[in-house]
Amino acid sequence: MAHASVLAGRPLGGMVPDPALLTPARETALVRADARPQAACRERWRKIPSWRNAWSVLSVWLQAALVLGLAVWWANPVGYVLAFLLMGRTQAQLASLMHESAHRLLFADRRLNDFTGRWLLGYPAYTSTDAYRRVHMAHHRQEFGPDEPDIPLYAGYPITGASFRRKLVRDATGRTGFKLLRAQLAGFRSPDRRVRRTLWKIVAVQALLLAAAVVAGRWWLYPVFWLLPYLTVWRVINRLRSIAEHGGMDASADRRATTHSVRQSCWARTFLVPFNIGWHLAHHVDAGISMRHLPAYHRALHEAGYLTPELEYRDYRTLWRALRSGSPGSHAPAPRST
Repeated sequence: MAHASVLAGRPLGGMVPDPALLTPARETALVRADARPQAACRERWRKIPSWRNAWSVLSVWLQAALVLGLAVWWANPVGYVLAFLLMGRTQAQLASLMHESAHRLLFADRRLNDFTGRWLLGYPAYTSTDAYRRVHMAHHRQEFGPDEPDIPLYAGYPITGASFRRKLVRDATGRTGFKLLRAQLAGFRSPDRRVRRTLWKIVAVQALLLAAAVVAGRWWLYPVFWLLPYLTVWRVINRLRSIAEHGGMDASADRRATTHSVRQSCWARTFLVPFNIGWHLAHHVDAGISMRHLPAYHRALHEAGYLTPELEYRDYRTLWRALRSGSPGSHAPAPRST
């Protein structure tokens, strides 16, 4: 079977760093020469802080209720616009926590982990957590391998500025979201009973959210501030985050050639990459480390020389600028920290 990127006519590897920059790591007290954690650190960093994660899940829903409550109370167009944008952030938060659940790192108790991942995170965000787990584990087994599910999203970079803008316009206007939603709803005709049952569970959760809006006397809160932000704002966030993770990279045994590294800022952690999902290279070097410990692991990779300033973008804007800096298939220069 031909590689997905070949079928699409969109090459990979246009953003891979110069191989001369991929120098071996030094063994330290925290990481080994292969950049994996030392045994004692690995045990500590893999420990799941269930109570803290429970608060994270609860805080997302409390924030959503507060945003909507303030918007209704203020009843001002400015407030409605802000609420609309912030509810896209809520979708990003749900997705980040669902990602942690898919890795079974959200709760130490597997049943609680899977229940929360499905009913409080995945289904409210129109997602089957179990289906996501299957394709996401394929992504981790071999980035850009034959089973990579997201190659159409990552291939062809760097692209032209005009192409970049067209993609974001499609996302922001809901064209991407509605297209994907229609494809998802087609699953009701699937011969696979599991697919149909999961879709009905998603519908049931959405019905509960709509019912909550009706009980609150504001039925329009659901379509305007839940469904539409998912189809628009979340789609923009998802693309910007996804291409910042793997856009233009290629298959390699060295994770520095498959995954970008970006310095994390407060605004990025708040709106784009919540719950430490932005330390993505560390996550790919060892996908079993809890999200709480990824910043420490990232620092350890720097101390070991596995990550250097030349391999890390100073911020997301710099990386997005590089991603839209050329024609499809052209090779981007290595990232610089200055």
